Amino acid sequence: MTKRIGLVHATMNSVDPILHAFRTLHPSVDLINVMDEGLIWELNETNQITHSMTRRLIDIASKAEDAGADAILLTCSSFSPYVAEFKHLFKVPVLSSDESMLNEAVKIGGNVGVIATVGKAGPTTTNLLYQTADEQGKKIEVDTIVITEAFQALQRGNQAKHDELIHEAIDKLSQSSDVILLAQYSMARALDTYKKGTTPILTGPEVSANAIVELAEKRIELSR
Repeated sequence: MTKRIGLVHATMNSVDPILHAFRTLHPSVDLINVMDEGLIWELNETNQITHSMTRRLIDIASKAEDAGADAILLTCSSFSPYVAEFKHLFKVPVLSSDESMLNEAVKIGGNVGVIATVGKAGPTTTNLLYQTADEQGKKIEVDTIVITEAFQALQRGNQAKHDELIHEAIDKLSQSSDVILLAQYSMARALDTYKKGTTPILTGPEVSANAIVELAEKRIELSR
């Protein structure tokens, strides 16, 4: 039975990274893409997530479920703290964009570096890391860098500038971090042109693609 995964996007910048991850890791999976790009524009303007924005997110996730998704993955990390509040509304598993990546980072432990290009994503990821560490009984220290000009460059089509700014942040955090997280899916492309060092760098697309497929497989198995 072919698995069908619903992908819920708030920005076009998240689409290519997660599609690439699925093409590479799970090419046989069918994907349903739904989007409300106005969410990321509103978030960047207000730097807050309102009840209306959460309702819109639930609405587009519902479209993926109605289309027959076996599991749903949100691809925008800024909304991650709210997924636990509404995922019970769905009959299929719903996973936030960075839950699996956060768990992986906490397992490595120690000093964790976070890089974000959307203002809200930086503190959101930082807080979720500490929350995840508390749940696992681990102690970590988090150092976060937010570079909104990188996201703006990507929106203008200046991919080279976007990648350059992220590379500089990686180089800085590598001096003191045991692991580095790129907070948003849109940032994963920067690693294609980065000369890798010894510090592990985690990105959401690959980790999340594996995790959501596993959840879909479990649901399909239970429904037989």
